[in-house]
Amino acid sequence: MRRIASLSMLAGAFLTCAILGGKTLSSVPTVRATDSSEILIGVSNVQSGPSQTLGQNLLRGSVAYFELVNARGGVYGRKISILVKDDRYEPDPAVQNTNELIQKDNAFFLFDYVGTPTLTRVLPLLKYYEKEKIVNIAPFTGADPQRKPPYDKFVFNIRASYREETHALVLYLYAKGYRRIGFLGQADAYGKSGEVGVTDALAELNLKPVETVSYRRNQPFETDMTTQVRILRQAGADAVIAVGVYGPCGAFIRDARMGGWDVPVANVSFVGAEVMLAKLQGASKTTGKDLTINLINSQVVPSPGDTRYPLVVDYRAHLAPESYGFVTLEGWLNAVVVTEALQRGGLSPSREDFIRAMESLHGWDPGLGVNLEFSSTNHQGLHRVWLTRTENGRWVPEEPPEETK
Repeated sequence: MRRIASLSMLAGAFLTCAILGGKTLSSVPTVRATDSSEILIGVSNVQSGPSQTLGQNLLRGSVAYFELVNARGGVYGRKISILVKDDRYEPDPAVQNTNELIQKDNAFFLFDYVGTPTLTRVLPLLKYYEKEKIVNIAPFTGADPQRKPPYDKFVFNIRASYREETHALVLYLYAKGYRRIGFLGQADAYGKSGEVGVTDALAELNLKPVETVSYRRNQPFETDMTTQVRILRQAGADAVIAVGVYGPCGAFIRDARMGGWDVPVANVSFVGAEVMLAKLQGASKTTGKDLTINLINSQVVPSPGDTRYPLVVDYRAHLAPESYGFVTLEGWLNAVVVTEALQRGGLSPSREDFIRAMESLHGWDPGLGVNLEFSSTNHQGLHRVWLTRTENGRWVPEEPPEETK
């Protein structure tokens, strides 16, 4: 365990577990937040291994906002602390961490989890602790299980779903004239969720994937993806939708481009678009070939440079330029939303009060020009999907074709 003395130090390395806050905690909040001068938020996500940048960047954005809140006096005088446990993007550690956060650490709520295979294993645990009124806020996954009964009431999803992201990508590619769409997915619940979304969206157009391929979870960028490229290419795919993580998805793009296959490759938000692009840029210098062409990415937040949005303007004013990115912006958004709920919860909120406060955010705009849709019967906050494409080695906003709007 390592205690980070300042929230801003989150930009550095993470160890297995860290408490983020202004002083050492001799006790943590019980069900009543006023039992401590701090509000303890529990996090289990990926802080080591091939996908560590996702968890680190998500928290970097959230912590930047919480640090701002704390500097302004906290929430009714109470400072926000974060207890982080590394699950390495693997289900078993995620379950163990969550059990500890609920039973041992008595976190007020759970937050910023990363990934479908981890969260789906945690959902039965949330149901088991139903009487404790513990909820999971803003998981970094667009999968279906936490959006449907019996688990939907234990999770507040801020981001749009993978179904909505893949639907937007299918419509975009279809409007551009592509009909033979192949699929690359991670071989787990995350990849399956994306495959279902792509298949259903194509079925609405009387199409189906021409072929599907997969890879094992937690593969690095150095992974050889030539077999997956060959299978999709031989199947005649004229575009590919990938549902995976920056390492293997970047490897697939690298091997496709090095093999002279320059079809459009579209990824969903979870991939970690900036990290993937950075890896491809590095490989481009090594190979002497531009590997960043013809890429599309769906996002659940606007581009970090799009200052038409008040949320983006505020975010850019408080993060260093080298930290700008879609994932850190999503982390910032997550923190903005839960802080508003904490403020609505009042001076002495119970977990149940906090849940009601989250549900009261229906109709509230966090600065995106889109209102949250939370209510007592709906724990899905946003449905908006933004599209981006690569241009000169960077991500730029992409407007959907008129027929898809």
